[in-house]
Amino acid sequence: MRDSFLSVRTLLRLRGWTVFLNLEHHRSDKKSISIDLVNTSIETDHTDYATSSIDFSCKACTTGTMVVVAVNNDKKDFNLFPQLTCEQRGCCWSPLDTPNVPWCFFSSNHGYTAHSITAELSRMPSPSLFGADIQQLSFHAEMQTSNRLRFKIFDAQQKRFEVPHEHINTVTSNPSTPISDALEITNEPFGLIVRRKENKKVLFDTTFAPLVFADQFLQLSAKLPSHNIYGLGEHVHQNYRHDTNWRTWPIFTRDAFPNGGTHNLYGHYPFFLCLEDNSGKSFGVFLLNSNAMEVTLQPAPAVTYRTIGGILDFFIFFGETPEQVVQEFELIGRPVIPPYWSLGFQLSRWNYGSLSEVKKTVERNRAVGLPYDIQYTDIDYMEEKKDFTYDKVNFKDLPTFADYLHEKGQKYILILVNVAYGSYDRGTAKNAWVTESDGKTHLVGEVWPGETVFPDYTSQNCIDWWVDEYDRLYKEDMNEVANFKQGSNKGCSVNKLNYPPYTPRILDDLMYSKTLCMDAKQAWGNHYDVHSLYGYSMVLATEQALQRVFGGNRTLMLTRSSFPGVGKYSGHWLGDNGANWNDIKWAIPGMLEFGLFGIGADICGFFDDSSEELCRRWMQVGAFYPFSRNHNAEGYKPQDPASYGASSLLVATSKHYLSIRYTLLPYLYTLFYKAHTSGDTVVRPLLHEFYSDSDTWAVDRQFLWGKYLLITPVLDPGVDRVQGYFPDAVWYDYETVRYSLFLKYGSSPMLFLPADKLGLHIRGGAILPTQEPDVTTTHSRLRPMGLIIALDDNNQATGELFWDDGDSRGITVLETVNIYVKLGPSCVSKGCRNISSQFLVCLSLTKCDCFFSFLFVLNKVLTLNDLSLTLGESYKVQWDSEALDYQRVDCHPEENSNEAECKKRGCLWEVSAAENVPWCFYPEDYACSFSLTPLFFSASLPRSPILNPILKLTYSHVLLIQIWDPSTERFEVPVPLTVPSTPESDEDKRLYKVSVTESPFGIQVVRKSTGTTIWDSSMPGFIFSNMFIQISTKLSSKFVYGFGETEHTSFKHDLDYHTWGMFAKDQPPGYKMNCYGVHPFYMGLENTGDAHGVLLLNSNAMDVTFQPTPSLTYRTIGGILDFYMVLGPTPEMVVQEYTSLVGRPVLPAYWSLGFQLCRYGYANDSEIENLYTDMKKAGIPYDVQYADIDYMERQLDFVLDSEFQGLPALVDRMRAEGMRFIFILDPAISGNETNYPAFEKGVAQDVFIKWPKELGDGIVWGKVWPDFPNVTVDEDLDWETQVQIYRSYAAFPDFFRSQTAAWWHQEIKDFYTNVMKFDGLWIDMNEPASFVHGTVGGTCLGENLLEFPPYMPPLESKHEGLKHKTLCMNSEQILSDGKRVKHYDVHNLYGWSHTKPTYDALLDVTGKRGIVVTRSTYPSSGKWAGHWLGDNYATWDQLYKSIIGMMEFSLFGIPYTGADICGFFNKADYEMCLRWMQLGAFYPYSRNHNGKGNPRQDPVAWDDRFATASKDVLNIRYTLLPYLYTLMFEAHTQGSTVVRPLLHEFTNDKTTWDIHRQFLWGPALLISPALDAVCSTIQMLDFFFYYFFKHLTPLERINLHVRGGYILPWQKPESNTKLSRKNPLGLIVALSDMKGHSSTVTPILSSCHGTSM
Repeated sequence: MRDSFLSVRTLLRLRGWTVFLNLEHHRSDKKSISIDLVNTSIETDHTDYATSSIDFSCKACTTGTMVVVAVNNDKKDFNLFPQLTCEQRGCCWSPLDTPNVPWCFFSSNHGYTAHSITAELSRMPSPSLFGADIQQLSFHAEMQTSNRLRFKIFDAQQKRFEVPHEHINTVTSNPSTPISDALEITNEPFGLIVRRKENKKVLFDTTFAPLVFADQFLQLSAKLPSHNIYGLGEHVHQNYRHDTNWRTWPIFTRDAFPNGGTHNLYGHYPFFLCLEDNSGKSFGVFLLNSNAMEVTLQPAPAVTYRTIGGILDFFIFFGETPEQVVQEFELIGRPVIPPYWSLGFQLSRWNYGSLSEVKKTVERNRAVGLPYDIQYTDIDYMEEKKDFTYDKVNFKDLPTFADYLHEKGQKYILILVNVAYGSYDRGTAKNAWVTESDGKTHLVGEVWPGETVFPDYTSQNCIDWWVDEYDRLYKEDMNEVANFKQGSNKGCSVNKLNYPPYTPRILDDLMYSKTLCMDAKQAWGNHYDVHSLYGYSMVLATEQALQRVFGGNRTLMLTRSSFPGVGKYSGHWLGDNGANWNDIKWAIPGMLEFGLFGIGADICGFFDDSSEELCRRWMQVGAFYPFSRNHNAEGYKPQDPASYGASSLLVATSKHYLSIRYTLLPYLYTLFYKAHTSGDTVVRPLLHEFYSDSDTWAVDRQFLWGKYLLITPVLDPGVDRVQGYFPDAVWYDYETVRYSLFLKYGSSPMLFLPADKLGLHIRGGAILPTQEPDVTTTHSRLRPMGLIIALDDNNQATGELFWDDGDSRGITVLETVNIYVKLGPSCVSKGCRNISSQFLVCLSLTKCDCFFSFLFVLNKVLTLNDLSLTLGESYKVQWDSEALDYQRVDCHPEENSNEAECKKRGCLWEVSAAENVPWCFYPEDYACSFSLTPLFFSASLPRSPILNPILKLTYSHVLLIQIWDPSTERFEVPVPLTVPSTPESDEDKRLYKVSVTESPFGIQVVRKSTGTTIWDSSMPGFIFSNMFIQISTKLSSKFVYGFGETEHTSFKHDLDYHTWGMFAKDQPPGYKMNCYGVHPFYMGLENTGDAHGVLLLNSNAMDVTFQPTPSLTYRTIGGILDFYMVLGPTPEMVVQEYTSLVGRPVLPAYWSLGFQLCRYGYANDSEIENLYTDMKKAGIPYDVQYADIDYMERQLDFVLDSEFQGLPALVDRMRAEGMRFIFILDPAISGNETNYPAFEKGVAQDVFIKWPKELGDGIVWGKVWPDFPNVTVDEDLDWETQVQIYRSYAAFPDFFRSQTAAWWHQEIKDFYTNVMKFDGLWIDMNEPASFVHGTVGGTCLGENLLEFPPYMPPLESKHEGLKHKTLCMNSEQILSDGKRVKHYDVHNLYGWSHTKPTYDALLDVTGKRGIVVTRSTYPSSGKWAGHWLGDNYATWDQLYKSIIGMMEFSLFGIPYTGADICGFFNKADYEMCLRWMQLGAFYPYSRNHNGKGNPRQDPVAWDDRFATASKDVLNIRYTLLPYLYTLMFEAHTQGSTVVRPLLHEFTNDKTTWDIHRQFLWGPALLISPALDAVCSTIQMLDFFFYYFFKHLTPLERINLHVRGGYILPWQKPESNTKLSRKNPLGLIVALSDMKGHSSTVTPILSSCHGTSM
């Protein structure tokens, strides 16, 4: 997702609220939008990056874009170039308070003009930055391969230094593919645009900033498509993904400590990878330049290079995935394949002191049985630290030490430093040394031996000398080049090389600090140019020496200093780190980066003493470093594992994980082979494998070995629980040999990792080659080999093994074993018996030939011996499977299941340790054939199976799937839907393909465009009986939204066997409690980002169960299966298509978008009048006042209470002042009155629900709010007693009947005409709710089966039967066509049937649109009414749950929604209520409402601070009402959402798929409320930068942001909408970041918690 958001506070914090933003014109040249600000004083928030949104107007300044003019961004450096200096350079000056943003930036008249596509460049007239500007440049570009573009910019007149890289050829004139596909040139000023040829996406755009090319200052900036930038080095990057907020990284090799700062370190890597989006498409950028440089990453996002020499020689690598980009980087050479033994564990220490101490270390680690291959000695073995010598006293037996190690299968490595001494004479004779600037005098510095000279490895003479001096393999160190003197023992001359006009931000700001003078001479050129190539040239020389000394054997070379290309010959370690918890963390980004640059840290740290806990945790993770070495420094405690004690936990866990490492070395070695031959990464970030999952893009505390092994270490002290991220795949716990159910679908579980454990998981689909481990690789390579087979979702796995002697150099034909496994029908067996297995399969590669089959059973390990698998051959393993835990469909969804009852149903019984998993489940063949004849039914199952139900498919843009009984008429929902009159006969015009499987019966629906199966009901357990229908379907993904009405704790459903009942009920919101409405509709979001929706048009009581397969099971107790499927393909289109089907939402009156107040418990009309007066006095915007049932005489509809006799006059006065009034009406009508026209007319017109004639034909009496006449209610009595003695008998209108609608209409009209006026109606208690169960007395007439059906969904108080708090199910209702139906079938439609007559009456009586608000809803209720989320509680959790509720009702096609602000039940807390007022100001239906007996909670009931904050936030709402009203209009005409989940707009960003603590108004306004107590700072996810940071959210603030690229209409607010609509309209214009314009990029909030979203 790449979108800008402008802070609403920035835009609306305006003097006097009088801002007019007028759209002026489109400039023909720039195609940009220009706006005028009238009467405006804009104050900006630093935290909002607001300044980035203002277009700069200084002369030729680059519009909206800043590129720093070669100054440090720290504020202390701004005084280096004050305004006068800046303007003298022809640049723009704009001081800002925003951190890191440069004040001095380029205007558009800098740069060069391109004369032709082959580009001869002439410098445009402009002031010089640092002098010596080169006037004429040449530009050459070519497509070297179809995936690699090279372009060079260099001096047209004079040759400059270019890197003499062995692998990189000069530019040719024969590009392999048309360069026009990828490169576009602009002329004045010169710039280039690199595009992806297949979709023309801009990847690298230098046109937004000028090119600078002087003798010692070269600068080029490029805009990038994404903030997902990785690489650049060598530094310590605390995170793998870069921060693009003006971060500058110097690149210049340096001997420095990797302590977490931004300074330059040992290597020189001007290469980065950019992940474009979740398609995986990526590209890499490599600048082949070895001079000192710096790279600045900018928020645009953009990159700026500044280098102080050479040329600009860029390579762009195009890849379909991040991994492919690394493979394309073969330009620099493929990585070396190391000898097998070098993958073993290694021990080293600086200053053992003596060889005896080295042997003591070796012996104690051998004694504990530690797997351990290599022992080092550091410079302390040398005589006076001189190369090619050893200490004849302390290391006198060194010549035989290697033999001592070899006897046990171990290896020995020495260190070698790049200094000379005893061989000095031979080197001098060959002229092998770096010289001073005169080219003759040897440059002398100081390193470990004292005064030293420095070999010039760029000289062939030096290489010859170096090879001659080599007599065994040594390890390179300090080859940056390091010098303990500054430059030389003479110092350095003052000249432009040692003191260039611009120095990048290197450590110490001095070019020759701790190295040689820059004017020193080498064969390749000045040390100024080749300094960063010193280690690279040393590696090239050493490789020649190794080839001579070791001949045909591979050996191990390690280098500290590196340059792109050294990996072909050498490995690398991350330098002299510290024994601290930061360095153990930062080692992982370092390894991942060197995977890009194409490694491990010193385990337990080099400097400082390592605590046992730190070293233990480091040994665990270090066991999975490719280069696994424990190494520490002089003067600190030993830290080899055995030094902590033979019986220590550290030794035990080290042995354990090193044994796992040695077990998996065949897999690791195969990965190195793949790196060597294909350029694959070995240590791999999760994003390389799961690039479509944006949650992986910033993961750098976990890593993979190749594709399949995920390592999750503990990296903090005192921690035994770690939150890891597991992308969407099957994951197996390596150590427990168990499938990890909770890790399957992309999650962030908390792993329990006690002191001796780290997280180790295998990805499904892997076959990993293994070998029984031993203490050295020499011995382990003699042991049997095997395989670990981990099946994926499709029950398949693949793998490969590379195997050779592990040591030989120059092998050209390398054998591999390719193995494929698929779970399925058994293969032919040759006498091999069936053996139980789980995912671990160990296959011994020895002895006889056998083709085998076996049974797959959970939690077992299979070992197959006596197999002969030949190198170079392919093999297939195949076996049968029983259902895994997560695939089970519950065969006994009722409580109290047991094995006997389960098996009576023909089902399987197996206990599972996994939570929620059913123990009784259907076998695979428990289903129906194509004729839908049931294959299995049992008397224990719900009764009356229907033997031949019929399937009907109707094709159109909406797919209809109907299954019903042809022999008996069954109830079908009488809700009219808009479906095509004729099916779509042309299959090519359908978005889907449908197929039907015969046995077992199933319907598959496949999206044609992607091949995704979005519905597949070929699952076990399909049942169609009289009072129980069940069907299951596999889902396209785990991302499912919808189903209601009930309280959900997240917008995205949890699929871990959760069941949700649906049956309309007077039930306040609560977890898994069925509430007021029924909406059997869900939206499925496919992994491709496409979306679809499914409606089950069935009004009987039902439930849905989610299974982690992922799948869904429907169970309903009547009717038919009547499915409607809409195909999107976007989430927003799903809602539009769904509302086209069920009816577009009503357009509410404008005033109904104003703020509203209500209270149950107003004592009289004076209370309402006083409230109105106080609200006016406080100036708080406010449009609608309500009266709850208090205004009624004894809660009788249409009768005014004596305490409210003044209410009609008050309503008239308020309406005259622009206010509106809404009254409540309940459907229940009292039957105990002597003079109550509403009841009397109702009886006369036969409008009330009755018993069927065969049961007496009388009214079905209930009790609701109306009281008996002449009673005084004692509210101290318990509720049941009050109902019994005070509540009158109540009759329920049957709103299906036309005479009922007419009667209701007339009663409303009489009240409006004769009692008082109103503007809208609020209908409540229409589930229908009753305070008795079924009927007065509790005994329902007729058969009890309908009250207690054979299967009871998991409903609230289900033990009381379906009649609980409502009518008897045997009650009879009459449809509009005269058909008589049971309340059992239409109960869930009562509120729906009540709504349209109310809406029709309101329109007719008032003559205006008004608004109806209803509590009980069903699909299509939104055509006539809005909805509030019910009688909620005054608790903090209700804030975020209200967002979920609104987003769900957006899916259901009812956009006019909101919760009771501050809660209905219980006393509201001050802070909570104020935060809720802020949130509620952005509910479409914004009403503060609370219950009887609780203190007032309206805005003027608290204090001035509360009133002021409420006024401020409601002023913003009223300002934006034109925008909200427009959204309501679009919902009414197009079916779009108003409250919109972020995933609807940013579907490509999977992070949004699980966000429910923020929401949008339409596409453009982001609302990010504070939703937790004492929440002043909120963790924020920046959707432009893709990173988290803190954002200040004081109590008076809610965070609002306008999305760039949108224009929002607004209007100056007043105290109500009647007044505000008289004010002029304005526009908020928020520019996007296209065409060079920049919009404010501001964060969006998640929660108060630091780690949650």
